[in-house]
Amino acid sequence: MDQPHDPLMAETATATAGEASHDEHAAHDVSKHIRAYVLVGLTLIVFTGITVALSYVNFGTQKANVAVAMLVATFKAGLVAVIFMHLSSEKRMIYRILIFTVFFVLGLFFLTYLAWYDPITR
Repeated sequence: MDQPHDPLMAETATATAGEASHDEHAAHDVSKHIRAYVLVGLTLIVFTGITVALSYVNFGTQKANVAVAMLVATFKAGLVAVIFMHLSSEKRMIYRILIFTVFFVLGLFFLTYLAWYDPITR
């Protein structure tokens, strides 16, 4: 008499057992993602400390200091985009947009360089 006599109750009991199995699998997937997020968070904290430490180092010119700071910031931004924004599992269209964005940002960096280095006034 362990089985309920009502067919609706029997379906509910088997559905609950199936959901429990699915929940255990989902919990395992979540713990894997949380571990990755924690590792990325720790990496970002470490690279923030590296950024602060590099701000006290003189690389010769202000341009070199800015270039080093931008390299570290670009690495951190890429890490955030790939992991937290889930770009590592996206489709081809997302990568096309991302590549366009990278070229746009590099163009802005080049314009900033041209603003610093003005060959007409030198």
